[in-house]
Parts: sequence; structure tokens; C-alpha cells
Amino acid sequence: MNTFRTRLMFALSLIILVVLSALGLLVGSLVNDINMEQTIERIQNETSLMVSQINELSDSGSIEQYVDQVSDELNLRITVIDETGSVLAESNIEQVSEQDDNYLSREEIVHAEDFTHSAVRISETLNEEMLYYALPLSGEVEGYVRTSLNIDHLREASMQLWLFLGLSFTAAMIIIMILVYRVSQQLTRPIYELTEMSRQLARGNYKARAYDDTSDELGQLARSVNVLAYNLDKMTRRYKRQQDRLEALIDHMGSGLIFINGHGQINLTNKMGMAIYKDQKDYEGLYYEKIAEPTLVAFIQDVFMSEEHQRSQISFTQRSPQQYYEVYGTPITNSHGELQGVVIVLHDITNLKRLEQARKDFVANVSHELKTPVTSLKGFAETLLDGSHEEETIRLQFLHIIEKESSRLQELIEDLLELSRIEHHSFELNVMPLELSEVTNEVVHLLEEKANDKEITIHVSCEGSTKMDGDIARIKQVLINLITNAIVYTQQGGKVCVKTIEKAEEVAIVVQDNGIGIDEESLPRIFERFYRVDRARSRNSGGTGLGLAIVKHLVEAQHGRIDVNSIVGKGTSFTITLPKKPN
Repeated sequence: MNTFRTRLMFALSLIILVVLSALGLLVGSLVNDINMEQTIERIQNETSLMVSQINELSDSGSIEQYVDQVSDELNLRITVIDETGSVLAESNIEQVSEQDDNYLSREEIVHAEDFTHSAVRISETLNEEMLYYALPLSGEVEGYVRTSLNIDHLREASMQLWLFLGLSFTAAMIIIMILVYRVSQQLTRPIYELTEMSRQLARGNYKARAYDDTSDELGQLARSVNVLAYNLDKMTRRYKRQQDRLEALIDHMGSGLIFINGHGQINLTNKMGMAIYKDQKDYEGLYYEKIAEPTLVAFIQDVFMSEEHQRSQISFTQRSPQQYYEVYGTPITNSHGELQGVVIVLHDITNLKRLEQARKDFVANVSHELKTPVTSLKGFAETLLDGSHEEETIRLQFLHIIEKESSRLQELIEDLLELSRIEHHSFELNVMPLELSEVTNEVVHLLEEKANDKEITIHVSCEGSTKMDGDIARIKQVLINLITNAIVYTQQGGKVCVKTIEKAEEVAIVVQDNGIGIDEESLPRIFERFYRVDRARSRNSGGTGLGLAIVKHLVEAQHGRIDVNSIVGKGTSFTITLPKKPN
């Protein structure tokens, strides 16, 4: 593994190995040289001493005796040679085989006059490595004194020295390697920690920290990296908060937002904008391939082509029910005026369109509802003025019709005023404790006569306690409208059931009949103003078409809800759920 620690240990080990090897060679060579110099110096001194002694001897016998004596004492091989090269004395005469040789040609004899020259070679007689040294004689005997010393012990000592140095340096190398490993581990640990921390930072983990207990450069570096990580973490959290806020703002804004780059690719959209795509799970791609509405595609193309701000109202015809949007398109350019993309903002104005249509329908319905009684009143009044008032029968008939149409007109105006009061922001309820079952019984008692006229049976039941807080008058108004409708739309001899049911925190009122029922197409619209399921029957019963609209507003004003279920030909069931303790 080519790590920094491995490279550091390898470099230090190589340096230490080279230094120790060089030091070993130097020490070994130096010790060998010192031993050799000491041996040479010894043999020179001893030879010089022997020369001074032999110069005082006059015959060969005394010289030979002296040589034998000194050779044994000094452990030297001593040879005395005359000026002709003949051996006068030899310490080991039995080993001499060199008498026929010319000693004068030997290196040590040739350089004997130098006093410092010695020679080392293998002895031919002893077959040993010997150190030779010679000095000239200047006494009665002319010649040379040659001494030789076996230096095999020096070689053995040198080998032991090299072995000792090798073992010592090997042990030292092992110890140094252990120390180097410990030191390198200590030095590189902060680097590895910083490296691992850098990896964590690169992966986005800005909580990572390095250990910085030292005051050296690595400690300063670790502290600097820790400060960097802290700042990155702080900046990232701040950026993430801003990004989350921006994403939340974009996703939860009331308008659809789409960003399309200069190549026509959809890069960004929010939740409101997801509704315009063919596949809401896969919206990234070219806008004209992903957007389902051709009118919106054409609008975006106009923004790209003109590079100007565009505004338009678009109807999404590919949906049911139809939706309407106010669309704004703005080109995005850089500092050089080059188009980088467009931003499309879609405001859903479907409710505004529906409200506008509802207002139009309301005006049309009010006009229509007012026109009928007013026309009747005017027509009969004109008929009476033309002379019909003189005939009592016709006059009474017309007056009854005028009175009936006036009452109908008055009911219509009162219902409109009532609906206006309920929808007004200052509308308040008179909340007080009440027993809902008692209120129900009172309303049923009021409508019994009307039910008896059609031979309709009203069945009243109660489950649990129906005590609650509410506006008695408004609850009665709701029940009168619902039970009256049930009686009107139930056939002769039918049945109406009114049930009050206690729930955990609520009380429910169920008004059920077995009348004509409501078809599925009309069911979502029954709470609209002036909407009638059976217009002829409703008009004949004196209804204004505002009863259920008033019921819904009154129930919602008391924080309740109203649900309806109906089957054509089998009947209809209205369920009103009111809280026991409304806020």
C-alpha cells in the first residue's frame, strides 16, 4: 500500500541502512587499519631493538643463539642474512627451504633502507600469511635482519569484528525500525485523521472533526481544518434553511410555477404546476412533449419567439371539469441579453370564473323568479283596470291570484334577505343550551298538518342524549326546510323519518324519506341557489329554490356539516352533524 507512512518508513529505513552500512564499513576498516598499524609498529620497534643488539655481536654462533632466544620470547620468526644473501641465523631452521633463494630480491630487503617499508604475503614454507620487515646491519656483520609475524590472528579478529558489527548494526536497525515505526505512526496519525476528515467533508459530513492536541504545524493545520469544517457546516445549514424555505415557498405558493431553460427543457416546477403534465411522475423533458394542454404550449412558444413578457387567460379543455388559468410568461436573459429560459406562472382562476358564472346565474335566476310574479301581478291588475273589476266572481278570483303571487314574491325577497344576512360577516348565532330531540319534536308538530294532507307518516326517534349548545331558531329553520322538502318530494301515503343520534363530541340529525330521490347529476348542485331538481313540483309547492342554500349556510355557521345520499325512486337522506360545544 503506497501510503505516506509506508513511504516515510521506507525512506527513513533506507537512509538509516545506508548510514549504518557506511558507518560499519568505516569503523571496521578503521579498526583493521589500527590493528595493522599497531602490529607494524611493534614489529618495527622489535626489529630495530634486535638490530642494535646484533650489531654488537661478532660471530655467527652468538647471533644464532640470540636469534633463537629472542624468537621464543617475542614469538617472531627472525632471519639474519649477510650481504651476499646467505642466511646467517634462522629462528626456525627446520622450516627453512629458501637457502637457495636469493633473499636480497625480496621486497622487504630491497626497501630495508627505507626503515618504514613492510610487506605482507603468503609464506611458501609455512603456507601462512606473514608480515615481513627488514633493517640493515651496520656492525661487524654486514647484512640484514628480517622479522616476520603470522597475521592470521588479525584476519580472524577482523572477521570477528565484522561479525560483531553486523550483528550490532542489525540489532540497532531493528530497534531503530521499531522506533521509526512508532515515531512515523505518531507523526502520520494526525495526517491520516485529516485525510479521513477531508473525505468526510467531501461526502458532505460537515460534522467531522480532527484531533488537535499538539501545538506544532500539524496541530495548527488540524485546528484550521476544524474551523473550516465548522464554517462549512454553518454555511451549509444556512443554505439548506434558505433552500428549504425557498422550496416550501415555491411548492406552497398558490400559483403554478414552471422554469424552462433555453433548450426547452423543464428544469423546475412546483406542486401546483404538476397538474399540467401528461405524466406527473415524469415531467422532466421538452415542454411541448410533457405538457398536455396545446393552448399552454402555444403560449410558451410565443414567449420564446417574442422574448417579451406575455399574459393570457387559458382554458384547459383537456380536463373535466374545465379549468381556467391566468398565465404569465417572462423571458430570462443574461447580462449579454442572451435568452437563458422562460418562467411560466399559472394562477388558477377557475373559482373566480365559477363565481362570476354563479353571479350571472344568480342575477338571471333572481330576474326570472321576480319576473313571473311581477308579470302576473301586472297582468291581473291591468285586466281589472280594463273593466273586469265590475264582475265580482272574476274580481275575487284575480284578487286571490294577486294575493298568492304577492306572498310568493314576499317569500322570495325574505329568503334573499335571509341568505344575504347569513353570508354577511357580521352574522352571529344566539347560542344557548338546548335539547335537540325536543326541538325536533316541535318542528314535526308544526308540519304534521302539511304531512297529513298527503297522508305522509312522520316517524321521530332519538338515540342517546342530544343535549348541546346551539341557536334554537336557526336549527328549527334548518329542520323546517329539510322536513318540508321531504314532505313535498314524497308521494301520497309515503313515510318520513327524523332521527337524532348522539355521538362522542357531536349530535347528528337524519331526515330520511322514501320519495322520488335525486339523480346523480343533480346531487352535487342541490345546494346551489335557485336550483330545483323538479322545477314544476317545487314551483307548485311555493318553493323559492333557496331553502337548501340557506340550510347549508346555517349548518356551516354552527361549525357543522351536511351530507346527502339519494337513490332515484327510493328516497333521500340528509344527515346534519353538529358539535355539542361549538367554538
